[in-house]
Amino acid sequence: MSFTVIDIEPSLAGLVIGRGGAKIKSIQKESGAIVKLINNNTDNTCVVKIIGSQEAQFSARDLVLHVTGGKVLKVQTVDNPNPPPRKKRGSDRPSSPLETFTITDEQWAEIERENEEAKLQHIASLPKIIKEFYVEHKEVTAMSDEDVNAFRLEKNNIMVNYVNNELEDGDINPVVLPPILKPVKTFHHAFHAYPEIMKLIRQQKFKEPSPIQCQAWPYIMSGHDLIAIAQTGTGKTLTYILPALINLMRQPVPREQRIGPYVLILGPTRELVLQIEEEVKKYVFNGIRVQSVYGGSDNSHIQISRLINDRPDIVAATPGRLNDLIGQKAINLEHVVYLVLDEADRMLDMGFKNQIELSLRQIRSDRQTVLTSATWPDSVKKLSKLYTRNPVQIHIGSFNLTTVDTVEQKIIVLPERHKKHWLNDFIHNKIHKEDRVIIFMSKKVTVEEQYNKFCDQNISCRCIHGGRMQVEREESLADMRNGVVNILIATDVAARGIDIPDINLVVNYDFPLNIEEYVHRVGRTGRAGRKGFAITLFSHNNRHKATELVDVLEKSNQPVPEELYAMVLNKKIGGE
Repeated sequence: MSFTVIDIEPSLAGLVIGRGGAKIKSIQKESGAIVKLINNNTDNTCVVKIIGSQEAQFSARDLVLHVTGGKVLKVQTVDNPNPPPRKKRGSDRPSSPLETFTITDEQWAEIERENEEAKLQHIASLPKIIKEFYVEHKEVTAMSDEDVNAFRLEKNNIMVNYVNNELEDGDINPVVLPPILKPVKTFHHAFHAYPEIMKLIRQQKFKEPSPIQCQAWPYIMSGHDLIAIAQTGTGKTLTYILPALINLMRQPVPREQRIGPYVLILGPTRELVLQIEEEVKKYVFNGIRVQSVYGGSDNSHIQISRLINDRPDIVAATPGRLNDLIGQKAINLEHVVYLVLDEADRMLDMGFKNQIELSLRQIRSDRQTVLTSATWPDSVKKLSKLYTRNPVQIHIGSFNLTTVDTVEQKIIVLPERHKKHWLNDFIHNKIHKEDRVIIFMSKKVTVEEQYNKFCDQNISCRCIHGGRMQVEREESLADMRNGVVNILIATDVAARGIDIPDINLVVNYDFPLNIEEYVHRVGRTGRAGRKGFAITLFSHNNRHKATELVDVLEKSNQPVPEELYAMVLNKKIGGE
């Protein structure tokens, strides 16, 4: 049996314990490990001892590193082949960790003051940064409140509010919040002071900004932290890329003197960070360099070489791979001033919470942070409270979970055993040559079986899932994007962040594990204002999801089959 030992300065003990032991209890509850604080009188240090499964120890270790700001003396794993026998009830027990450290309110205030002073001193030692670049156009200034409200309503009901996330529950907000910034209506409104950006926009032949861009650009370019809540296909990537380019080109430290990247973008999957890299490359100028880093590929040594030799200005990374590179000292994040957490809800769903926390500990706390998400669950709220500072939240559409109104949805209720026959008939008789289709299935083995079956029938297609090599996945996506094939069979690894132009049909062969994933799948079509169509096969095996699906369909003004209503009713009265 092994356990983890973390040596810390005595002054940090209070941070680990928390007021009344609240923090150490929280660490134990969240990680599932036993966490004890022991006074080491021999060298005047404190020892945090962590006992539990390997996973629980890893989680508790990360939480301790987070609350101490990473300022620990030593972290080690200790093997204990002969653990002491359990003591019987009633025998002497080791003292509680809270008995060793009793911290008064005065001592706690001193700990917090010292911690804040150390943080400010560290920021003061770093190069100064500039965040404010927005110049409001005179036509925007002239917009009346009535004009602004009408425009926001027209643009899919844009909602804006400030979030003071430094307040504790029950506190009264002493801060007078500034007026809500007016949205821009055109690209010129946003970037009239930056001709190099306007040149890029003209080259891409964009017509008008998307709703999220109209409201987000004034805030990002004004230096605010931002939380952008909008469905997939609404232009969130360009929302943060263009201000990032302005930001990194106008910092006081010359690019050749910077250590590591100035812009860091975290995304949940290899496919997304590769897509971000390709998207950024469309807009870079003046030699701006961008690189994606991700795991699961054979080119890790190439990634490290490029980070060291090419010194990219912008890095798009998956959280796990980024932590590996930090541990190998292949990347330094000390000069990152612009951070993006893209598809934060998806990163948390995939279990990247600890990796995100480890990475962000390396970045200066006065950076600017942009967080994007398609949904607004409690996990994302907690993440935003930790890593954004009094952000502006911009939400497009209703706060309830809905799909975009450009997608027509059809639910087909049928027995599970009939799904194969339905798909075979649909592919052979119902789709047209010009259709571009993604078929979602829940299991890798099902995807492979269907792919092989289509190939045997001379149906040109590709497939993508987590079991395929990275190079195969990239080739499949490239063939789909370039029109080599028009059918892609995929697990949910492709449901988020994969931008394949002109997908007009999504088929949910298997219903996803949660309703959020249904929304993300449907969001693969109907993008950029185009019309899309989504067909979902729904069997009796999925009946426990019927209520949530009906709720989404009704809020999205989509037809609901009577069989689906029947499942909901049967569930409410306790039927099977």
